[in-house]
Amino acid sequence: MVVFERPRSLSPLPFHYCPGCTHGTVHRLVAEAIDALEIERRTVGIAPVGCAVLAYDYFECDMVEAPHGRAPAVATGVKRTRPDCIVFTYQGDGDLAAIGTAEIVHAGARGENITIIFINNAVYGMTGGQMAPTTLPGQITTTSPYGRNVKTQGYPIRICELLSTLDGVAYAERVAVSNPKNVLRAKAAIEKAFRYQTEGRGLSIVEVLSSCPTNWGMTPVEALRWVEEAMIPCYPLDVFKDTGAKGGMNK
Repeated sequence: MVVFERPRSLSPLPFHYCPGCTHGTVHRLVAEAIDALEIERRTVGIAPVGCAVLAYDYFECDMVEAPHGRAPAVATGVKRTRPDCIVFTYQGDGDLAAIGTAEIVHAGARGENITIIFINNAVYGMTGGQMAPTTLPGQITTTSPYGRNVKTQGYPIRICELLSTLDGVAYAERVAVSNPKNVLRAKAAIEKAFRYQTEGRGLSIVEVLSSCPTNWGMTPVEALRWVEEAMIPCYPLDVFKDTGAKGGMNK
Protein backbone atom coordinates (compact mmCIF):
# COMPACT_ATOMS: atom_id res chain seq x y z
CA MET A 1 0.00 0.00 0.00
CA VAL A 2 1.36 3.42 -1.01
CA VAL A 3 1.21 5.87 1.90
CA PHE A 4 3.41 8.64 0.53
CA GLU A 5 4.14 9.68 -3.04
CA ARG A 6 4.81 12.74 -5.17
CA PRO A 7 1.65 14.78 -5.81
CA ARG A 8 0.41 14.66 -9.39
CA SER A 9 0.62 18.45 -9.60
CA LEU A 10 4.30 18.52 -8.62
CA SER A 11 6.85 17.89 -11.37
CA PRO A 12 9.61 15.27 -10.85
CA LEU A 13 12.37 17.86 -11.34
CA PRO A 14 14.82 18.44 -8.45
CA PHE A 15 14.44 21.81 -6.74
CA HIS A 16 17.13 24.44 -7.22
CA TYR A 17 16.70 25.86 -3.71
CA CYS A 18 19.48 26.04 -1.12
CA PRO A 19 19.79 23.20 1.41
CA GLY A 20 17.37 23.79 4.27
CA CYS A 21 15.17 26.24 2.37
CA THR A 22 11.51 25.45 2.93
CA HIS A 23 10.25 26.62 -0.47
CA GLY A 24 10.20 22.95 -1.48
CA THR A 25 7.94 22.07 1.42
CA VAL A 26 5.48 24.80 0.48
CA HIS A 27 5.58 23.75 -3.18
CA ARG A 28 4.51 20.28 -2.14
CA LEU A 29 1.67 21.63 0.00
CA VAL A 30 0.39 23.73 -2.90
CA ALA A 31 0.50 20.69 -5.20
CA GLU A 32 -1.27 18.54 -2.62
CA ALA A 33 -4.05 21.12 -2.34
CA ILE A 34 -4.49 21.23 -6.10
CA ASP A 35 -4.65 17.42 -6.18
CA ALA A 36 -7.10 17.21 -3.28
CA LEU A 37 -9.53 19.62 -4.96
CA GLU A 38 -9.00 17.98 -8.37
CA ILE A 39 -8.44 21.32 -10.07
CA GLU A 40 -5.08 20.73 -11.76
CA ARG A 41 -6.53 20.88 -15.29
CA ARG A 42 -7.88 24.40 -14.75
CA THR A 43 -5.24 25.87 -12.44
CA VAL A 44 -2.95 28.71 -13.55
CA GLY A 45 -0.01 29.72 -11.37
CA ILE A 46 1.78 33.06 -11.48
CA ALA A 47 5.53 32.79 -10.85
CA PRO A 48 7.34 35.74 -9.23
CA VAL A 49 10.69 37.40 -9.40
CA GLY A 50 12.76 36.07 -6.51
CA CYS A 51 13.97 32.71 -5.28
CA ALA A 52 10.85 31.04 -6.70
CA VAL A 53 11.35 32.55 -10.14
CA LEU A 54 11.59 29.02 -11.56
CA ALA A 55 8.31 27.89 -9.97
CA TYR A 56 6.97 27.28 -13.48
CA ASP A 57 9.29 24.24 -13.65
CA TYR A 58 7.82 22.63 -10.54
CA PHE A 59 4.05 22.70 -10.94
CA GLU A 60 2.22 20.52 -13.45
CA CYS A 61 -0.22 23.25 -14.41
CA ASP A 62 -0.18 26.27 -16.69
CA MET A 63 2.19 28.95 -15.38
CA VAL A 64 2.78 32.61 -16.23
CA GLU A 65 5.91 34.60 -15.33
CA ALA A 66 5.14 38.04 -13.89
CA PRO A 67 7.33 41.15 -13.64
CA HIS A 68 8.66 41.90 -10.17
CA GLY A 69 5.78 42.54 -7.76
CA ARG A 70 3.08 42.41 -10.43
CA ALA A 71 1.83 38.87 -9.87
CA PRO A 72 -1.55 40.00 -8.40
CA ALA A 73 -2.12 42.21 -11.44
CA VAL A 74 -1.27 39.37 -13.81
CA ALA A 75 -3.47 37.02 -11.80
CA THR A 76 -6.30 39.56 -12.02
CA GLY A 77 -6.00 39.63 -15.80
CA VAL A 78 -5.98 35.85 -16.09
CA LYS A 79 -8.92 35.38 -13.72
CA ARG A 80 -11.07 38.06 -15.33
CA THR A 81 -10.33 36.70 -18.79
CA ARG A 82 -10.80 33.07 -17.76
CA PRO A 83 -13.06 33.07 -14.68
CA ASP A 84 -13.33 29.29 -14.97
CA CYS A 85 -9.64 28.97 -14.07
CA ILE A 86 -8.25 28.66 -10.55
CA VAL A 87 -5.47 31.27 -10.34
CA PHE A 88 -2.79 31.52 -7.69
CA THR A 89 0.33 33.60 -7.16
CA TYR A 90 3.43 32.37 -5.35
CA GLN A 91 5.39 35.37 -4.01
CA GLY A 92 8.20 36.20 -1.62
CA ASP A 93 8.32 39.13 0.78
CA GLY A 94 10.49 41.30 -1.44
CA ASP A 95 8.18 40.65 -4.38
CA LEU A 96 4.85 41.06 -2.60
CA ALA A 97 5.58 43.34 0.36
CA ALA A 98 8.04 45.75 -1.28
CA ILE A 99 7.76 46.48 -4.99
CA GLY A 100 4.36 44.76 -5.11
CA THR A 101 2.70 46.36 -2.10
CA ALA A 102 0.26 48.42 -4.16
CA GLU A 103 -0.61 45.42 -6.34
CA ILE A 104 -1.61 43.16 -3.46
CA VAL A 105 -3.43 45.89 -1.51
CA HIS A 106 -5.56 46.93 -4.47
CA ALA A 107 -6.24 43.33 -5.53
CA GLY A 108 -7.53 42.77 -2.01
CA ALA A 109 -9.58 45.98 -2.09
CA ARG A 110 -11.17 44.88 -5.36
CA GLY A 111 -11.88 41.44 -3.94
CA GLU A 112 -10.22 39.63 -6.83
CA ASN A 113 -11.16 35.95 -6.61
CA ILE A 114 -7.57 34.66 -6.55
CA THR A 115 -5.32 32.78 -4.13
CA ILE A 116 -2.06 34.26 -2.82
CA ILE A 117 0.72 32.10 -1.40
CA PHE A 118 3.06 34.52 0.36
CA ILE A 119 6.49 33.33 1.53
CA ASN A 120 7.93 35.41 4.37
CA ASN A 121 11.58 34.67 5.17
CA ALA A 122 12.33 38.18 6.44
CA VAL A 123 15.00 38.88 3.84
CA TYR A 124 15.64 39.31 0.12
CA GLY A 125 16.83 35.81 -0.73
CA MET A 126 17.78 35.70 -4.41
CA THR A 127 19.65 39.01 -4.61
CA GLY A 128 22.03 38.61 -1.69
CA GLY A 129 20.26 38.90 1.64
CA GLN A 130 19.29 42.57 1.78
CA MET A 131 16.81 43.95 4.31
CA ALA A 132 13.19 43.37 3.32
CA PRO A 133 9.96 45.03 4.50
CA THR A 134 9.52 41.95 6.71
CA THR A 135 13.01 41.99 8.28
CA LEU A 136 12.74 41.84 12.07
CA PRO A 137 13.87 44.73 14.30
CA GLY A 138 17.53 44.21 15.08
CA GLN A 139 17.95 41.56 12.39
CA ILE A 140 21.30 41.66 10.59
CA THR A 141 21.21 41.66 6.78
CA THR A 142 23.66 42.79 4.10
CA THR A 143 22.05 46.23 4.09
CA SER A 144 21.49 46.41 7.85
CA PRO A 145 24.84 45.09 9.12
CA TYR A 146 24.22 46.48 12.61
CA GLY A 147 20.66 45.18 12.74
CA ARG A 148 17.45 46.78 11.51
CA ASN A 149 17.05 50.11 13.28
CA VAL A 150 13.35 50.93 13.47
CA LYS A 151 14.08 54.63 14.05
CA THR A 152 15.65 54.99 10.62
CA GLN A 153 14.45 51.91 8.72
CA GLY A 154 10.95 51.50 10.04
CA TYR A 155 9.06 48.54 11.40
CA PRO A 156 8.19 45.24 9.70
CA ILE A 157 5.02 45.14 7.61
CA ARG A 158 2.55 42.51 8.79
CA ILE A 159 0.78 41.68 5.56
CA CYS A 160 -1.99 39.42 6.86
CA GLU A 161 -3.04 41.93 9.49
CA LEU A 162 -2.99 44.69 6.89
CA LEU A 163 -5.02 42.83 4.27
CA SER A 164 -7.54 41.52 6.79
CA THR A 165 -8.93 45.07 7.06
CA LEU A 166 -10.01 45.07 3.41
CA ASP A 167 -13.59 44.12 2.58
CA GLY A 168 -12.58 42.20 -0.53
CA VAL A 169 -10.31 39.79 1.36
CA ALA A 170 -12.16 36.59 2.23
CA TYR A 171 -9.42 34.73 4.07
CA ALA A 172 -6.05 35.63 5.59
CA GLU A 173 -3.99 33.23 7.68
CA ARG A 174 -0.35 33.07 8.74
CA VAL A 175 1.28 29.67 9.09
CA ALA A 176 4.78 28.23 9.31
CA VAL A 177 6.56 25.10 8.09
CA SER A 178 9.07 24.86 10.93
CA ASN A 179 7.89 21.53 12.37
CA PRO A 180 5.48 18.70 11.43
CA LYS A 181 2.55 20.17 13.38
CA ASN A 182 2.94 23.53 11.64
CA VAL A 183 3.29 21.85 8.24
CA LEU A 184 -0.06 20.11 8.71
CA ARG A 185 -1.68 23.40 9.69
CA ALA A 186 -0.13 25.08 6.65
CA LYS A 187 -1.46 22.32 4.40
CA ALA A 188 -5.01 22.85 5.68
CA ALA A 189 -4.74 26.63 5.23
CA ILE A 190 -3.49 26.39 1.66
CA GLU A 191 -6.23 23.95 0.71
CA LYS A 192 -8.84 26.25 2.25
CA ALA A 193 -7.48 29.22 0.30
CA PHE A 194 -7.91 27.32 -2.96
CA ARG A 195 -11.33 26.00 -1.96
CA TYR A 196 -12.56 29.51 -1.19
CA GLN A 197 -11.61 30.52 -4.70
CA THR A 198 -13.68 27.67 -6.14
CA GLU A 199 -16.57 29.05 -4.06
CA GLY A 200 -16.08 32.59 -5.40
CA ARG A 201 -15.51 34.21 -2.01
CA GLY A 202 -12.84 36.76 -2.99
CA LEU A 203 -9.13 37.08 -2.36
CA SER A 204 -7.47 34.56 -0.06
CA ILE A 205 -3.91 34.82 1.25
CA VAL A 206 -1.80 32.34 3.18
CA GLU A 207 1.41 33.80 4.59
CA VAL A 208 4.03 31.13 5.26
CA LEU A 209 6.96 31.81 7.59
CA SER A 210 9.88 30.17 5.81
CA SER A 211 13.56 29.67 6.56
CA CYS A 212 16.53 31.04 4.62
CA PRO A 213 19.64 29.38 6.10
CA THR A 214 22.02 30.74 3.45
CA ASN A 215 21.24 34.41 3.93
CA TRP A 216 20.67 34.07 7.65
CA GLY A 217 24.11 32.48 8.04
CA MET A 218 22.68 29.46 9.85
CA THR A 219 22.48 25.71 9.48
CA PRO A 220 19.10 24.34 8.38
CA VAL A 221 18.37 23.18 11.93
CA GLU A 222 19.33 26.54 13.40
CA ALA A 223 17.17 28.31 10.81
CA LEU A 224 14.07 26.32 11.71
CA ARG A 225 14.71 27.07 15.37
CA TRP A 226 15.03 30.79 14.53
CA VAL A 227 11.66 30.75 12.80
CA GLU A 228 10.07 29.50 16.01
CA GLU A 229 12.07 31.56 18.49
CA ALA A 230 12.32 34.89 16.61
CA MET A 231 9.90 35.05 13.68
CA ILE A 232 6.74 33.64 15.24
CA PRO A 233 6.81 36.07 18.20
CA CYS A 234 7.03 38.92 15.66
CA TYR A 235 4.58 37.33 13.22
CA PRO A 236 2.03 35.36 15.27
CA LEU A 237 0.47 32.33 13.63
CA ASP A 238 -3.26 32.97 13.41
CA VAL A 239 -6.33 33.28 11.23
CA PHE A 240 -6.83 37.01 10.80
CA LYS A 241 -9.91 36.83 8.62
CA ASP A 242 -12.20 34.02 7.52
CA THR A 243 -15.52 34.97 5.96
CA GLY A 244 -16.39 31.29 5.62
CA ALA A 245 -16.06 30.59 9.34
CA LYS A 246 -19.11 30.37 11.58
CA GLY A 247 -20.26 33.89 12.21
CA GLY A 248 -17.96 35.27 9.49
CA MET A 249 -14.92 35.69 11.74
CA ASN A 250 -12.99 38.91 11.13
CA LYS A 251 -10.38 39.86 13.70
